[in-house]
Amino acid sequence: MAAMAMAMAGLMNGERAVVLLFIGRVLFSLPLSLLFHGIALSLLALSALSLDILADSSTSLAQFSTRPGASSGILLGAVTLPAVVISKMIQLSRAFSLDQVGIEELESLTLQYWAASASCLSVLIFLCITLWRAPENMPPPPAHTVWHAKFSLSCIILHTAVSFVTFGTVSLTSFETALKLLWMLCHGLAAVKLIQHVIKTFPSCASIGESCLVTSGLVLYFGDMLAYTIEKVSGFTMKSEVVQYGSKRSEISIIIQGLLLGLLLFPMVFKFVLRILESTFSTARSEVRTNNEIWRSLIFFSSLGFIMIVIIPSWMQLVQDFHMHPLLWVLSFIFSEPLKRLSLCVYWMCVIYVSVLRFYNISKNSKIERILLRKYYHLMAVSMFLPALIFQPEFLDLSFGAALAVFLALEIIRVWRIWPLGQSIHKFMNAFTDHRDSDLLIVSHFSLLLGCALPIWMSSGYNDRPLAPFSGILSLGIGDTMASVVGHKYGVLRWSKTGKKTIEGTAAGITSVLAACSVLLPLLASTGYILTEHWGSLLVAVTVSGLLEAYTAQLDNAFIPLIFYSLLCL
Repeated sequence: MAAMAMAMAGLMNGERAVVLLFIGRVLFSLPLSLLFHGIALSLLALSALSLDILADSSTSLAQFSTRPGASSGILLGAVTLPAVVISKMIQLSRAFSLDQVGIEELESLTLQYWAASASCLSVLIFLCITLWRAPENMPPPPAHTVWHAKFSLSCIILHTAVSFVTFGTVSLTSFETALKLLWMLCHGLAAVKLIQHVIKTFPSCASIGESCLVTSGLVLYFGDMLAYTIEKVSGFTMKSEVVQYGSKRSEISIIIQGLLLGLLLFPMVFKFVLRILESTFSTARSEVRTNNEIWRSLIFFSSLGFIMIVIIPSWMQLVQDFHMHPLLWVLSFIFSEPLKRLSLCVYWMCVIYVSVLRFYNISKNSKIERILLRKYYHLMAVSMFLPALIFQPEFLDLSFGAALAVFLALEIIRVWRIWPLGQSIHKFMNAFTDHRDSDLLIVSHFSLLLGCALPIWMSSGYNDRPLAPFSGILSLGIGDTMASVVGHKYGVLRWSKTGKKTIEGTAAGITSVLAACSVLLPLLASTGYILTEHWGSLLVAVTVSGLLEAYTAQLDNAFIPLIFYSLLCL
């Protein structure tokens, strides 16, 4: 028994223990009406845990070119998105019991949960199949590898059975059940195809867990867009068939979705345009023109402008009742409160200009560690986003979408080295990279922006936890920053022999977030928020997210805000 306990302790590292603690907290908060959803989440976590242990204890998944120095992160990557959605379902269940939201809202989120769960589950199936389809010249896998794979597959089969049972009990007809299962299957296949593309196209840029989170999130987000488009085009509400919409989409959410979809699909469009030009002109002439930097740049910017000014706004007007061009709607929205919103824009531009200029010069001429230099940008995010979230939340939503679109466009220009900006952007961005970035793809600025934006976007609609929208700003801007600074300057006791995170840093991060919450809650109460936060639950949320920051080897800007947000919703 002692040997077995020691073996289990060896397999249960800090990151896995914290993730299981997080899942246990979510399951403990489940109402009886979400029992099957909790069982499915438990099976998903067990399956991912088995594969996570297998991936880090053998070379079975070494064929994937993942980010150097990072663990596989399969458990964290597989459970994060379903746990976020089920936490939101718990929140809406409280509202539904008080007749504050309709059943459509809860049913729509329920289907999103099963779609997210199917995406992550399909990635786990893909990993299991990859383990069993080892090259013929490789030796047969050891017994413990086979056991882990079989155990993971058993959990996957049970999860699928729970899904069938759930849909069979809540659906009115077998046709409705079949359509919902088909909808889940499409999400799963899309997630597997996308994660294969991500790992192949961007080698050594992300761990398996990070790739799983990104692909399942994109599939869920754009699958929702597709369903909404089908509903608008077909002219009927898919209420009893596939997707149920509890509330009308806002213009801002449609604009953000359109911008992101257009920019993510643009590289494929650009490649297609280049191929068309190559086939149109003679071979010699085509090679000269497409290899010329100026000619290539003209094609790039003209294609980008056509998509962003004509194609994407046309989709926006199709699915939403815009009475003017969406760009004109944005200008009208800004000038509806010109003093507040233009003043906020001027303040943001001043902060960005002063901070970037100052820190860029420091990065070139100072010996300050880059990880500490980057934390100043976390503090800059707090100074920019916190006042806007309190006083101009809708404008901040739109601004986050615009900033993310700009980041995507600049990254595409950098990766493709588009003249005349590509090389300059690459040189500038390299001044702020760390070990988690690569020359091929720089992701840390995306993760910081999304880490602050996602909790705010997900809190739209009903929200009885006023601190939930602030979870990204609090965890990254304050907690992560204080943990890094204090740990670097004063940290002595390390959490592990191989890691750099210290107990002093973690304690400073947890304490600083609690102190910020004690200041923020009275401020929110003075602006009209109804406070429903319980300090016991808040302490658990802050502690779990702080421990995850201490133990995880994944991109913490992506995971910690989502974990913190989920716990605050409970």
